[in-house]
Amino acid sequence: MRRNSWHIHEDEASYTLARHWPPRFDVMATARFPTMRKGRLARQIRQDLWRALKGLRGFSPVVRIVSDHEGLTVTAGGRVQGHIPAEVPLKIEALLASPAHQRRWQAWAQERRP
Repeated sequence: MRRNSWHIHEDEASYTLARHWPPRFDVMATARFPTMRKGRLARQIRQDLWRALKGLRGFSPVVRIVSDHEGLTVTAGGRVQGHIPAEVPLKIEALLASPAHQRRWQAWAQERRP
């Protein structure tokens, strides 16, 4: 499905948000998260990823979230046209590990309670 120029692929166990389809990870980092709403989490990570890497020429963000019985595995990064500086994967890892970002993302994407 495509919404507002973003491609979204969702099934029971995964959610992928990408600017271009098919998604491609030229650069990426992964992190584990507790269970929460995948779509909301992906959008928030994508926004902060874009802010962190907006100076990277030719960068197109991709966020993939896969759920299992222990929580979520988030892969964030994307495609890059051209050179990828060595610090870029470290910036993505730092973003995913940031306690302040994680708190904000979890507050926005927490599971609804009936």
